[in-house]
Amino acid sequence: QVQLVESGGGLVQAGGSLRLSCTYSGSIFVINVMGWYRQAPGKQRELVASITAAGIINYADSVKDRFTISRDNVKNTVYLQMNSLKPEDTAVYYCNANRIADLRYNYWGQGTQVTVSS
Repeated sequence: QVQLVESGGGLVQAGGSLRLSCTYSGSIFVINVMGWYRQAPGKQRELVASITAAGIINYADSVKDRFTISRDNVKNTVYLQMNSLKPEDTAVYYCNANRIADLRYNYWGQGTQVTVSS
């Protein structure tokens, strides 16, 4: 089992910044991808950014050049730095840990609310 605990959400004005943190623990050795997803009301959950164990990073087009995903293996934490926030970034953000092509290993955090006011 892998446990994920998110923090850092909140209310911010458009143009502002927030940093989300996801601290992981447990059988993390089975995981080779960590990422951030978000789900807005009435919409499907979507990938925001991911980082593999090899350091390969992927971003959704909507957040490129504004968001940065990073990982601190000493602190067992994955971060999502969000700059130039827009009202359309408002959503519940979820941390995810999974093993590529192996559905047995797919874990989610409890989610943290990000609200961007216009």
